[in-house]
Amino acid sequence: MKKLLLTFSLIALTSTINAQWTSQGTGFADASRGLSQISIVDANTVWGLAYDGSGSGANVQEFTLTTDSGTTWTAGIIDVGNPIWELNNISPVSATTAWVSAINNIPLDANNGVGYIYKTNDGGATWAPQCEAGFQIAGSSFLNGVYFWNANVGVAYGDPTGGEFEIWRTTDGGTVWTQITGANIANPLSGEYGYNSTPIAAGGVLWFPTNKGRLFRTTDMGATWQAAQAPLTDFGAALPANSGTAIFSNATNGYLLKTSGTVAVPVYQYYTTSNAGVNWTAAATFTGTRRILNYIPGTTTIVATSQIAPVGTSLSINNGVTWTDVESAAQRGTSAFIGSTGWSAGFGDGDPLGTAGIFKLTTPLGLENSTISKFKIYPNPATSVVTISTPDVDAAKLSVTDLSGKVVMTKSLNGIENTVDISSLSAGAYFFELSSDNKKEVVKILKN
Repeated sequence: MKKLLLTFSLIALTSTINAQWTSQGTGFADASRGLSQISIVDANTVWGLAYDGSGSGANVQEFTLTTDSGTTWTAGIIDVGNPIWELNNISPVSATTAWVSAINNIPLDANNGVGYIYKTNDGGATWAPQCEAGFQIAGSSFLNGVYFWNANVGVAYGDPTGGEFEIWRTTDGGTVWTQITGANIANPLSGEYGYNSTPIAAGGVLWFPTNKGRLFRTTDMGATWQAAQAPLTDFGAALPANSGTAIFSNATNGYLLKTSGTVAVPVYQYYTTSNAGVNWTAAATFTGTRRILNYIPGTTTIVATSQIAPVGTSLSINNGVTWTDVESAAQRGTSAFIGSTGWSAGFGDGDPLGTAGIFKLTTPLGLENSTISKFKIYPNPATSVVTISTPDVDAAKLSVTDLSGKVVMTKSLNGIENTVDISSLSAGAYFFELSSDNKKEVVKILKN
């Protein structure tokens, strides 16, 4: 049995809700229902895949769906033919149509790893099997996930069988599935396999991680697959080996958080890529306090949440170079965003008509302005100089980074007002980090 790549806090706690997140009821009848995945179709349509957050380890085959931006959520059962099969992920394309991947993940069972794809065309009321020829080699097959780009084109992917990763593709919504030949897939390393988890998708590109620290990538909707080594040994390894999480903002720009060290003293290092994960650039030690990460698509903004202490939300607007703790009101799990709208997973309270289970972002997370609590920076945009006003502090430190995370300027500030010459900087966006005592603020400045 392979473990899931993603892990979740298993015990649901109660807490007050911060004003930036509004609690919504997911409609589940059992208490402590968490969400392992939130998948946004559009600003109104969002699907969530459930798991048991009580700590009992119960297998859950349930989903929840909203078609009115979270005003109401309707929970349902995903009937995949056997209550013991585990659901890996869900891939919706509309309010009515979605696919799930399921596996027999029973240890020592003769059919362990055998996988199944199921589709709904009626908003989850019924589910029908697809790709029935795939992932059926007992002792060899192991379905990892399913992903659809639109109502017609999708892939299901799993561990190597016969010396090649097993990947099936459809171009007609799943009526016919065709196995991708080994010539179109990068060869697996010895002993390499994937993880049953949520796919990594951004900008039309799909990635899946492996136990050898590689990312398999398709840029043509699953027709061909390339592989590239990330700067770690195994995306799902347990310490003291090094593992990690990769996220992408678009088809090329991504972020990788690597964990090494020991269980007692973990070390967190981050890397960035500008070529879809082919190459990674090492950056400074990760300074965030929360490590469930997700991009706001198409931006340099990363939202970090946590369901273990310290719970709450952190934010980076500069690709993870610096972090600001936004709030610490409640356990917040996996998240998803579309523009400035987003949701983060919570835990249900067992009341189908209640208001617990998921949080919607109802006000901006902030930081995207030039006026902050202790400091003021102007003008913005600027051409040659900026003025930094520090009326509430006697001294501060300034660090300026570009979009790649490179520090391009540092300066000590004293007094009430400071003038900083930026004429040597190239035109573009920069992040001004100002710190005083234990207070830190980040401001995005545009240089003409």
